[in-house]
Amino acid sequence: MVICGRLLIKLYLPNCHSLKEKRSVLKSILAKTQHQFNVSSAEVDFQDVWQSALLGFTTISNDAVMVTNTLHKIVQFIEDNWPDASLMEQQIDLF
Repeated sequence: MVICGRLLIKLYLPNCHSLKEKRSVLKSILAKTQHQFNVSSAEVDFQDVWQSALLGFTTISNDAVMVTNTLHKIVQFIEDNWPDASLMEQQIDLF
């Protein structure tokens, strides 16, 4: 059985004062999480808002525990490596 996991993270970026600054931070987050966890990711909402971002991550496996653990590790990775990015909300879904 194939399990697909989706993680949505809403971030508040108080130190970003332009879309260019925001893109720089998000590009780093997305690239490093993709490399570290082998997941697909993208900014999925708030593209025109300086200090808010909604990021989406997805992974697939035949083990639901592995999918869930990977998505939780992504949240922890972002919190540990980008302290200026405040995690406002998170949502994990399995399909």
